Amino acid sequence: MTTFVSTDISVIPLTGTVGAEITGVDASRPLGDAAVARVRAALDQYKVVFLRDQNLDYDSQVAFAARFGDLTLGHPIYDAPDGLPHLREMDSRQGTRANHWHTDLTFIERPPAYAFLHSKVIPQVGGDTLWANTVSAYATLPDELRELADRLRIVHSNDCDFTDDTYAHRAADGDQDDYVSIPYETEHPAVRVHPGTGERSLLLGGFARRVVGYGPQASRDLIRVLQEYVTRPEQSVRWKWRVGDLAIWDNQATQHYAVYDYGAAHRRGERVTVAGPVPVGVDGRPSAVLRGDTAEYSTGAL
Repeated sequence: MTTFVSTDISVIPLTGTVGAEITGVDASRPLGDAAVARVRAALDQYKVVFLRDQNLDYDSQVAFAARFGDLTLGHPIYDAPDGLPHLREMDSRQGTRANHWHTDLTFIERPPAYAFLHSKVIPQVGGDTLWANTVSAYATLPDELRELADRLRIVHSNDCDFTDDTYAHRAADGDQDDYVSIPYETEHPAVRVHPGTGERSLLLGGFARRVVGYGPQASRDLIRVLQEYVTRPEQSVRWKWRVGDLAIWDNQATQHYAVYDYGAAHRRGERVTVAGPVPVGVDGRPSAVLRGDTAEYSTGAL
């Protein structure tokens, strides 16, 4: 792997498969088109990039993210903080955890294209996040399995393994969570074609619930087999956070997992997301909504 330098911007690969650190970018200040293009190119190549020591408030984070596309609202289910419509708070004190492999919000028709997560509070120990490259994972599939995956359609739902894992503590505490109060389901291709790079990637993760045309057990087995290729260590990078870090990932080409190994310590980040297109499969068929309407979220309508 090569370190690329453009003026004062350096892109330093972190593994041979996924992840890079970018230096020489101050996301709190207006950036020229060339700098934005350099960050976007690094995202295309490395799928997730990290910028240390970023001093961002809501306005500057939104302004930076908006250079990469139209923004969504903070979340399709939860309300954003007052006056901060594009913000999603990821706060352990509010019970927010994401300790399950997933691609963000695949239960809706248009999952975000890019996510920008700025760290505000980091535990003294623990609290790392892992990202996996779903493009390289697809490329490692045996030929026969790849041909099968190209034809599969998978239903993603907000009532799923991800919800069971990440919100079980709320149920145990007697809290009523509204994450599944309104059902959302979308049928996606198991393999999507990236709208920018043309690469094929596996569209799976914790929201994937069943395979169209297969029974419950066969669905679970097929999803498990494919998912194992995504979460192999050689497909992943692990990031140790510091306060001020900004992680940017291509949600169309990755999964991630926020490791819950920090006990009662406080962990908090602020995320904004760029709207994504409707995924399209190898055969040209787009995803299809089965239940739920999240058009307002995806268009960022206020």
